[in-house]
Order: sequence, then C-alpha cells, then structure tokens
Amino acid sequence: MASRLFSLSKSFLNPKFPNPRSFSTSFLITKTPKKHKPKRPKPDSPRTRSVTPDSNKIPHFESLIARDAKHRFLTKTKEFLSKQPEQILRLDDAGKLYRELGFPRGRKVTKFISRYPLLFTSYRHSDNKIWLGFTDFMDQLLLEERSIMEAMEEDRVTRIRKLLMMSKNKRIPLSKIYHKRLIFGIPEDFRDKIGKYPDYFRLVVEDDGKQILELVNWDPSLAVSALEKEFLVNEDKVKKAFKFPVKYGKDLGLEENDVKKLNLLNTLPLVSPYSDGWKLDSWSLEAEKYRVGIIHEFLSLTLEKRALIHHIVEFKEEFSLTRQTYEMLKRQPWTFYLAGTEMNWAVFLKDGYDENGNLIDKDPLLVFNEKLYKFAQMQEEEEEEEEISGFREKLRGD
Repeated sequence: MASRLFSLSKSFLNPKFPNPRSFSTSFLITKTPKKHKPKRPKPDSPRTRSVTPDSNKIPHFESLIARDAKHRFLTKTKEFLSKQPEQILRLDDAGKLYRELGFPRGRKVTKFISRYPLLFTSYRHSDNKIWLGFTDFMDQLLLEERSIMEAMEEDRVTRIRKLLMMSKNKRIPLSKIYHKRLIFGIPEDFRDKIGKYPDYFRLVVEDDGKQILELVNWDPSLAVSALEKEFLVNEDKVKKAFKFPVKYGKDLGLEENDVKKLNLLNTLPLVSPYSDGWKLDSWSLEAEKYRVGIIHEFLSLTLEKRALIHHIVEFKEEFSLTRQTYEMLKRQPWTFYLAGTEMNWAVFLKDGYDENGNLIDKDPLLVFNEKLYKFAQMQEEEEEEEEISGFREKLRGD
C-alpha cells in the first residue's frame, strides 16, 4: 500500500505532469457580477429626497409616478415624432435629442427604441441613412387617438374657457396653454381651431409678438367649481376636506373642543376660484382659501386629477399663486397628496380617486392611454397576436 502511494506521488512530481499550481485561472470569473453588487445609497439631495416620508406614502399614487417615469420615452417620442414631417426622424439626429425624446443623456437611443417593438421601428432609407418612425400598428393607434380627440373637442373647449374664467385678467398667454395641453387633453392643433369659437375666445397679439388668448363672454353656468358642486351633495365631506387653523393668543385659555369649533368656523366656505379673490390681502386667511380653491379646481380640470408642480407654477401669475404653494398644500393632506422628489414633485387630488386608487371619472383619452401602455409592455407581437388582431378588426369595423 505504501509503495502505491509512493509511486503515485512520484507521478505527480514527474515533469511530464504539469504542476497544478501552474494552471491559469484567468478564464474564471473572479469579480462579482454588477447585478449582484449591493446598490450604493443615493446621495441625499432635493433630486433624490422624497417629498413625502415613506411612512405616509400612498402606494397607488406613487405607482403612477413610477409608470410615468417608465414610459417617459414613449410619451415624449410619440409627441415629438407626431409633429415631424412624415412622422419620421433620422436616427443620428434622434440620438442628440435626449431632452425632446425623453431618454438620459449619454445613453443610446436604440436601446430605448428596442423596448417598444410594436410601436417604434427603425429602417434604412434609400439615402443609406437609418430613420426612426412609427410601426404600422402604431399608425392605427394614432388614428384612434385622433378620433377620440375630435369627439371630445367640445369638452376641451369648456376646459379652456374655465381656465380663462379663473385667471386674474381673463387672459392667458397661448404658449402656456399649448405647453401644458397634454394634462388637459387639449389637441396639438387647438390653436388652429380658436377661430371656430368667436363667442368664446379672442386671440390678441401684443407689441412683442406674444399671442394672448382672451375670454370673450362670461358664462355663469361654468363659474361653479367642482368643490362647490360636491358641497351641495355632501356638505360634511367637504367640511372635513380642509383645515385652516386660526391663529389666536395663548392667553385665551381655550380648551381642545373650543379650538376645534373655532377652526371649523374658518374652514368653509372656500373663496370661489371664479371670484376676484386675487384682490384679497395675499397674507390673509381668505387669500389662502382662494389659492387652495384655485389649485383644487385646476386639478379637477386635468384628465388625471393630478399635475407636476411646474405645470401649476406655469400659471403662477395668472392665478395669483405665491412661492409658498408647497407649504400651503402640505397643510391640506386630507385633500392633496404630494408625490415624487423635492425637485420634481406632483400633486394629486385625492377625491378624484376611489379607495383603490382608480380614477372615478375616466376620460376616453385616458382609456386609450392605458391601452397604449399595455401594448408598450409587449415585447413580441406573436405573443399577443390574437389580441392585436382583434384590435385591428375593431378599427376596420369603426
């Protein structure tokens, strides 16, 4: 037995057999794959710091913000391409338009195009350049969207009229309405249709060339806010939706119940957003009620009953809003929900949603958008051929 072990040891020392230590291990993976590495905590800054503490977050509102971020490329590229001649764009140019198309600077646009194979396509043109465009299937979806826009034209006109009626001087720069048109469902070509409604709108060109949209006639039937309508139906619910604590001296010695009664007296009625509330002392309680009413009505006119803060601030001058808008909204957590980061946050109108986070009143255009997001998540047409074929048949039938 010993002789066998000795002979084996000699064989391992024989020059014909390489030393095990001389084997190269360069082919082995010695680094931890990136996906398994622990993520570094993001630096604390307004860009990353949540506007709402984790303990107070409402998941269904936060999920909508995450969905918007996920489909940002789809939303912005769809809008940008739709305005291009023949709805196409050279791929070389697309790679430079990261802001317009909604993808991070330094990333390859082809990576984002490949995420939506049913909606976007790239092809080599006769000029030997690669171009970006819509798929045939996306062209059909856009026809459906256009049909919805045409059917909802009267509703969109009413929304614009109410915005003008809320504004300080019953006039708003046309560019502001155009830039924020998507949250109200206003079509791209609405500027060309203003002439169809001379009884409602007047387009004025100022000396500097700025176009201003003015209200022609005041309609009392439209000067009723969504909150005032709700008050007639459920007065108690509206009373509990807002709180405007009254400042009083400590020497009054009020008990807790007396304080609540005093605050209730100063909760309602809110100052109508269709009144001349902008004339009030900007630091008064009544002025704050007016501004809260303005934002409530503004959000009620949006399709999704929510808006990013820059959408609201865009109309700061027209709606007499102050720099304290953020603090003002935080004082009304029963009505408004703030989501996102401190640098880019959104405000939700809570009473526009049910307890499950679903919109109570869903505009046809939102139904279309939900369907678009569904198709956007399909990676292969073959996997959903039956559903897509059914949709195409429906379009032919319509």
